[in-house]
Amino acid sequence: MLRKIKALFFGIISCFFVLSCDSNVVFDVYKSVPKEWHKDSIASFNFKAPDTIQNYNLYVNLRNTDAYRFSNLFLIVELDYPNGKVVTDTLEYRMAKPNGQLLGTGFSDLKENKLWFRGYNKPFKFNEEGEYTVNIQHAMRNNGEVNGIKRLKGITDIGFRVEKAQKE
Repeated sequence: MLRKIKALFFGIISCFFVLSCDSNVVFDVYKSVPKEWHKDSIASFNFKAPDTIQNYNLYVNLRNTDAYRFSNLFLIVELDYPNGKVVTDTLEYRMAKPNGQLLGTGFSDLKENKLWFRGYNKPFKFNEEGEYTVNIQHAMRNNGEVNGIKRLKGITDIGFRVEKAQKE
């Protein structure tokens, strides 16, 4: 019993240190994918604009296993503004090296990828106060096929992250 209490105590302390060290994070949420990511399944993230003054970096976060068999990933990412404006992008991300080794961080077969969405070319500001929604859907296809892959294997979690941009 004492061992369990110590383990819980150290777990809580560890989480506190990890979270307190990442002071630039404004929003960071993951949603689990049940076994396979269906082509019609949309991961939605709602968050309030932190402010309309500072610059921010926006990321799509993914966790994948070695069951992911593609070298790239196509996503449809939709950003819904508070006033009703909707911006939709089809994005391509590299997921593996030419030799097939998966990119991302992690020691096991589970890799974590932090993929740029906004803020990498030019600064991104939330120019409207209020609630924003980000919708993420995969758009993968096999070469030469018109219809998309119905069930994408190897993606375990989809996340969205907002960070304060570092001042230059």
